[in-house]
Amino acid sequence: MKHISIIVPQGEAVMGSIEGPHKVFNQVNDFMTSNGKPPLFDVKLVGLSKETHTYEKLFTIIPQLTIKDVDRTDLIIIPAIKGDFENSVKINHDFLPWIAKQYKGGAEVASLCLGAFLLASTGLLKGKKCATHWIAANEFKRMFPDVNLVAEKIITDENGIYCSGGAYSFLNLILYLVEKYAGRNLAVLCAKVFEIEIERGSQSQFIIFNGQKEHEDEPIKKAQVFIENNFMKKITVDELASMLALSRRNLERRFKKATANTTVEYIQRVKIEAAKMSLESSRENINEVMYKVGYTDSKAFRTIFKKITGLSPLQYRSKYNKDAMTASLV
Repeated sequence: MKHISIIVPQGEAVMGSIEGPHKVFNQVNDFMTSNGKPPLFDVKLVGLSKETHTYEKLFTIIPQLTIKDVDRTDLIIIPAIKGDFENSVKINHDFLPWIAKQYKGGAEVASLCLGAFLLASTGLLKGKKCATHWIAANEFKRMFPDVNLVAEKIITDENGIYCSGGAYSFLNLILYLVEKYAGRNLAVLCAKVFEIEIERGSQSQFIIFNGQKEHEDEPIKKAQVFIENNFMKKITVDELASMLALSRRNLERRFKKATANTTVEYIQRVKIEAAKMSLESSRENINEVMYKVGYTDSKAFRTIFKKITGLSPLQYRSKYNKDAMTASLV
């Protein structure tokens, strides 16, 4: 039987990311016992103390064990934290050496959504790939520059360390772990019972691009504003460099440092974000949207759109345009 420790953090946390894995792993146990077999998982809620934790002033959780009670575990689940990330890490600091010690002793560790901030604070993610909620990608990169954040991924798996993408996509990671520990058939059964779309690999289509402006480089902010106000035009790096009286090399270096994007990537992402909004809300055809955001090469537009969103423009429109969705129901 595998021992699973679901952390109950101090401060604010996303209740569903504690309750969700607890429910799914115990559902697997129910499947097993209903077929006359022993349960596979011993699932415990583990806190720094056994005091009652209240989340959002609505829900209470009482840890069954403390980290002092758990000498060895097979899997640690780190739920999503909320609020100020640096403060959350600080008040949950006593979990960090325990997590690192358990991992070095053979345990696997999975962070759900914004739980990646706690996992990264252990040092275990240094040089490794990691996913988290796209909305916190810039903050994560700022706090943990030595971690390889792959913001578009829903699941990362590296040397017994797992991370999930944003919000309820953590359920895809839980199914992934169920399949690993209990087999494909039970994972599919859980997916059907909980009505979870199995094997989603990307959260790119859900990302809303907000340019990183929480920096002090005023010329780069000026360039960002110019790009965002002129996305319908063809913008070149040389044009921006000339406008700011910077060399191209200096502009590229400072832009990447300030925004975590190259200049060209930033231009592309702003244009594609505008295209997404048009595809969601208008009846313009794909070529009209393409021209509207400053592209003239349909192949290039479609290639970049799919690279950023994971979907073709037509697939995106079919999925997110209100009129298109309504028509599919008729």
